Amino acid sequence: MNKINATLDDITIRTDLMPGDLGYVIYRHGELYHSEYNYGISFETYVGAGLYEFYSSYDPAMDRVWICEHENKIVGFVLLMHRENNAAQLRYFLIEPEYRGIGLGKKLMNLYIDFLKEKGYQSSYLWTTNELYSAASLYKRHGFELTEEKPSTAFGKPLMEQRYDLINVK
Repeated sequence: MNKINATLDDITIRTDLMPGDLGYVIYRHGELYHSEYNYGISFETYVGAGLYEFYSSYDPAMDRVWICEHENKIVGFVLLMHRENNAAQLRYFLIEPEYRGIGLGKKLMNLYIDFLKEKGYQSSYLWTTNELYSAASLYKRHGFELTEEKPSTAFGKPLMEQRYDLINVK
């Protein structure tokens, strides 16, 4: 993995969706998770279905995307999707490998938590897998706790899906 010569100051973060963004995020999730974790095409279709659901119920007052760009290229992405009972779901957190380790993940998590508070959400949750150690560590540092695990073959191989919850957003 080649590290990019960039700092957080070199990366812009926008919160408006533009044509091509959702398709690109689906593509990068499929390609990246296949190369790093050997996930199958079922993972890519899962991401596509979830992004369709997000956009179909998109409410700019309650939902948000954070799209990180460097030199006109998407290098990171995460979204907040409103759910029932004043809850939000964190989905599709992705940072390109060469941009990891510069604090972009922490910055995105802080933006996510700030938006939760601003909109008065009471809780948030996310689903991940047991293989994403760095991601789980980041979520835990921001107050998320592992609340559920279930065996799965949904992404083309056996693994454990994990749910993390952030209760009582303050």
